[in-house]
Amino acid sequence: MPIKWVLHWQPNPGTTVNTQILTEVSQCVEGINGVKEGRWKATLSFYKPMVREQANAMEFPRDFLGISLQEQPNKYYLVIRGQRLIVEADSTIQTIMEKLQSYKTRVALNFEGFQYQLGDFQLRVGKVVPIHSESLRGIVMEMEYLPISSWEKSHQIMGEFFDIWQEALSKRSLPGHFVHIEPNFAEYGLSDEYSSQHTAAQYASIMAQMIATAQSAQAARN
Repeated sequence: MPIKWVLHWQPNPGTTVNTQILTEVSQCVEGINGVKEGRWKATLSFYKPMVREQANAMEFPRDFLGISLQEQPNKYYLVIRGQRLIVEADSTIQTIMEKLQSYKTRVALNFEGFQYQLGDFQLRVGKVVPIHSESLRGIVMEMEYLPISSWEKSHQIMGEFFDIWQEALSKRSLPGHFVHIEPNFAEYGLSDEYSSQHTAAQYASIMAQMIATAQSAQAARN
């Protein structure tokens, strides 16, 4: 499976994300000869346990993430960050959890936008919005290199492409930049060979980072 970096937009202190930044980022991809190929979408849900008795609360993870990815429509990825655990399940697990009423969705987010082809690279740029809302919560970008599936071997070329991308974007003087946070995949028991579970781990990491950024911005305002 091709290697993929999942990046998120880090606004400068005192600024927030807005649709103008998203438009400029998309224009920048087209400016470096990215060819638009269609739409893409991923969905991420935060679950929390529905514990009827406090005594049972310790038996359940306090919360976890559920992630659906466009490239694996029949799969659903459950990430328990506290225990560094990723489970690949059949997509029907969502219906089962609803029927069992063991966990309920606290918040669900769509990551959606456009996919671009750029030689051996595929770029996906999109907004982060709550389901049933257009309130922009963030901007994400997937950077995929098709010829290589080894995380270690891809580092140099991915890093070089990321630098080129950052340089092209810097000419637009936007109030922020894209950040790549690399999870420790070994902690999740994942090998060097890239898989959709690696993608799920990256989404879990950027969500934690986006929440932390939002909380520090809130604290600064207060």
